Amino acid sequence: MLITANIQPIIPAYDSKIASIIRTVLEEFGANRPGTVYTDPTTDHLSQVFQHPGAGYFVVEQQGTVLGGAGFYPTAGLPELTCELVKMYLLPSARGKGIGLRLLQHVMATALQSGYSQMYIETMPELQRAIQLYEKAGFRRLTQPMGDSGHFGCDIWMLRDL
Repeated sequence: MLITANIQPIIPAYDSKIASIIRTVLEEFGANRPGTVYTDPTTDHLSQVFQHPGAGYFVVEQQGTVLGGAGFYPTAGLPELTCELVKMYLLPSARGKGIGLRLLQHVMATALQSGYSQMYIETMPELQRAIQLYEKAGFRRLTQPMGDSGHFGCDIWMLRDL
């Protein structure tokens, strides 16, 4: 297990790197379509987006290389004290080493410290490894979406108590 990667809040210098990772991963899995983060214009400036109160985004970096990131956001329409896990993507070289679980645990702990009691996820069947990670972390599937993320291309919805 690789545990030497650092998790830190996003800064503007990471914006283009994270946007590239997100789009590259979606292309890798054939999930680069409208209605996903792939075409979302906010993907190119996440450091600005996550200045929003009640939001946070974190980047995983190792020896100067950005490996991926994930965040939480108070998506419109979600129940009170519920945030959404958003934009969790890792490069292939970072997968299978415990980095994703460590990042997810960091995001969940920070969301809990920020006052949230539940975390919601929207994802796609193409991202099976991510779905397995979410299930391992205690997320359960829902039968319909919550909130108004605008990502109509996602058709798997999950929720977890923090």
